[in-house]
Amino acid sequence: MVILGFNSFHADSAACLLVDGKLVSAVAEERLGQRIKHDSSFPANAIRRVLFDSNLSLRDVSYVAIARDSGANLSAKFKYVSKNPIKSAGAVVEHFKRGKKVKSIFDQLADACDEDKEKLNFKLIEVEHHLAHVASAYYVSPFETLTAGFSYDGSGDFASLMATKCQGNKIEVLDKVLLPNSLGFFYTALCQFIGFDDFGEEYKVMGLAPYGQNTHKQVMEKLVKLNEDGWFELEKGYFGMHSGGSSDDLDEENRIRMGKFYTNKLEALLGKPRPRNKELSQNEMDIAKSTQVRFEEASVHCIKKLHSLVPTNQLAMAGGCALNGVANARILRETEFTTPYLQPASSDDGTCLGAAYHVWHEILGRKERFHMKHAFWGPEYSDEQIRKVAEKSSFLVKKCKDHGELIDEASTLLSKGLVVGWYQGRSEWGPRALGNRSILADPSVKDMKNIINSKIKRRESFRPFAPSVLKEDVTTYFEQDVDSPFMMHVVKVKEKWQKRLPAITHVDGTGRLQTVDKESNSLYYELISKFRSKTGIGMLLNTSFNENEPVVDTPQQAYDCFNRTDMDALCLGNYIMLKNR
Repeated sequence: MVILGFNSFHADSAACLLVDGKLVSAVAEERLGQRIKHDSSFPANAIRRVLFDSNLSLRDVSYVAIARDSGANLSAKFKYVSKNPIKSAGAVVEHFKRGKKVKSIFDQLADACDEDKEKLNFKLIEVEHHLAHVASAYYVSPFETLTAGFSYDGSGDFASLMATKCQGNKIEVLDKVLLPNSLGFFYTALCQFIGFDDFGEEYKVMGLAPYGQNTHKQVMEKLVKLNEDGWFELEKGYFGMHSGGSSDDLDEENRIRMGKFYTNKLEALLGKPRPRNKELSQNEMDIAKSTQVRFEEASVHCIKKLHSLVPTNQLAMAGGCALNGVANARILRETEFTTPYLQPASSDDGTCLGAAYHVWHEILGRKERFHMKHAFWGPEYSDEQIRKVAEKSSFLVKKCKDHGELIDEASTLLSKGLVVGWYQGRSEWGPRALGNRSILADPSVKDMKNIINSKIKRRESFRPFAPSVLKEDVTTYFEQDVDSPFMMHVVKVKEKWQKRLPAITHVDGTGRLQTVDKESNSLYYELISKFRSKTGIGMLLNTSFNENEPVVDTPQQAYDCFNRTDMDALCLGNYIMLKNR
């Protein structure tokens, strides 16, 4: 049984493939083709790639699952239209436009795969956006007994939050929050106000927040009201519904064209919004802090409400808001959900996974479960493809005889303070580099954060870097003992280590933790272990292998990024390239 899942007509289009209930391949469209961040186009390249990686064709597919249900929440859409002017109902209009696009999926799939549609026999299943989010976490988690399923983001199928009860191979929807109320919209609106107005820049607010003070506490409490017997509400008049941000509408630089999420009324509370090219002031830092704090408070409030509906310690959570690692760590500390599971593609790319597993478990009634223990489901390139790139290099090149020599050489370079590009095996599923498409460095080097930000990543100086730490060493360096293999929790670095690990310690003393175990990624585990044996530190600084672009996919892209930035070395498979210094 072959099931193709995909997300389209929404940001972060992607595709995945299940064979007999097991995930075999998954990749976001942005990694391929035109390489546009948060690509919302039909994922033709991703679909072709997951089929190619499995040596299958579209004719082999029995079910196609799309993470979109054009018929979901129709009454709420019509109610909103009836109560709002046409201009402010643009989001609803956009929803209906995308619903029409769904009807052409059969043709688009046939064209993308160069197939005669008359010879295709798959059945198309539409899955509501937030149900797909929940399914993407629960059905690949280790949980089969009573579990609370939760999804929250900006919007999807006219909802922003879904609370569910999960057990066995069933997910029961208990409640929803419908538009215009949305914690994702709230966060994005303030993100835009601060001047981060490109699609998907919310993570910058989380990174900026520790530099500010919670001076706008009362304003944020006015904007987001927490209901004692329910969820939350956004104050009317401050947030505008929009038609852009999730469609195929791209600007001249191939970026998703964003609508405006806030009204001019917000200026009366917070002052003038910052133009993107203007230097950040303390006021923007304070707005970021107050926004993050209120988002955390609202998240904890909602999760406590969820626990009253589903009294268990197991939580399966997804949605774009679930990428907020600071809030995730606070949820773990302050709620009854002591055993959470979040998969690495929690944003909209992951909905293709949930849609596919919804078909497997709830349409087909299959009980066989799959547990996602690692994130390496993307493309892999052959030794021959890597060799061709390495041999054309203009740099000093050494081929290691085996993984043992590679680990020894790479750990030595890192221990000398060099910045190393690390390209190995299959790429990561989701937005974060987890040890196969990474830029690595010694976390104890004082100026390393500034070096990588300014000379390699070409990004804002306030943005932190993540520590990859051996799973067994978490309590050595961090105050909160949490297993975070997908880099989904931001936790406090122990005070005695903060000054010793300046490159990964944020201004508030935290780090976005990635735990690494031998079973999930033996090569990366061995590299960190070897680095520990040479330096006494069981972690590495880890950031994604890119430069203001989607994470590199091919060996050639890795080499090109290495060539045009100030990385010192590149480990491309078993080849090591060094720049002359």
